[in-house]
Amino acid sequence: MKHLLSALLALTLFISCTKDKEATVDYVAKNEQEIKDYITKNKLTAQRSETGLYYVINEPGTGAQPTATSNVTVAYKGYFTNGTIFDQSDAKGISFGLNQVIKGWTEGIPHFKTGGSGILLVPAHLGYGSYDYSSIPGGSVLIFDVKLISVN
Repeated sequence: MKHLLSALLALTLFISCTKDKEATVDYVAKNEQEIKDYITKNKLTAQRSETGLYYVINEPGTGAQPTATSNVTVAYKGYFTNGTIFDQSDAKGISFGLNQVIKGWTEGIPHFKTGGSGILLVPAHLGYGSYDYSSIPGGSVLIFDVKLISVN
């Protein structure tokens, strides 16, 4: 009986993991296409990293360049591919550690130097994954207009 319960528990965990993996695979391909369509529609010149992050450098900046563990001040606007804004800072920006935010920001912000600006196109696996977060549905592509004000 004990072995049967253990086997059922293991099978349940395996099935759950398989379903999560399938869901991730489904939205990864969907996100990739959604980002490519957005880039085409908006005539952007974007670069793609190995992780699937797309970024556009409008102004590279001339000051200090952050690392993935830097504390930075960034002014931003976050929105979905349909243009609906879900969050934004004021012009003064907000300060935070790049190791305390979504992976898309940890990877993306270091592409800019102080004074630089551009766009981060973040697939769900570099954002909030398949989980709903505040007004952001799971599996969502997130777009951020960013300006790196300072590396603190």
